Amino acid sequence: MRFIFGAIFLVFFASPGWSDNADDSLRAYAINVHRTPVQAWPGYGIFLGKGMFITAAHVAGRAWMTRPKVVIAGQEYPTRVVKEGSLEGTDLTLLAIDEALLPMRLRLRRTTLCKAAPWPGEQIVTVIPEGVARSYIIPPDRIPIGARRFSTAIADVARTGNSGSGVFDAQQRCLLGIMSRKISQSVNRPGTGKTETRDIAKYFVPASEIAAFLPADFVL
Repeated sequence: MRFIFGAIFLVFFASPGWSDNADDSLRAYAINVHRTPVQAWPGYGIFLGKGMFITAAHVAGRAWMTRPKVVIAGQEYPTRVVKEGSLEGTDLTLLAIDEALLPMRLRLRRTTLCKAAPWPGEQIVTVIPEGVARSYIIPPDRIPIGARRFSTAIADVARTGNSGSGVFDAQQRCLLGIMSRKISQSVNRPGTGKTETRDIAKYFVPASEIAAFLPADFVL
């Protein structure tokens, strides 16, 4: 009986359908970020818990001017800026909303930050409200030398979430980071001598930097 139960367990939980459903469940943490007036490009962020949302600093922009709002299921919520970074420094901004205003489905949730450092080949899931996409972390030596300071990067530039989207560990379901920017490289096209720019990876601000960025009294 134990053998039969174990076989059923492995078939069920190892099936692609279960994996897809587990990935899709992470969308509950994803939100949109709107500037005022609303920008032409989509902005994303992740709910951490206790009314706090983390996004890329350049998505929110200079908050005193852009007055960023969090968008959940199509409804905009005015925010308070808890801490603002910068694209050139730590590309993170922490936004807050009165927790009593949030849908109950969010008030009960908490995001776990990954404790282990990202490692090459690690399977990840990028998460935005509109969907999820799987990718993996690339080795630092695949990053152009001039961009090696952006050492936490994923492959599959075209399909994965853009700035502010969440990067989750595919197995542990903890937050590995927040998407920051594309990493590009100029190459010469053979036979033409022309130079073109190719997007080769996406850098995300790792969980260790998120943890250091959060206020000392904020505990997930």
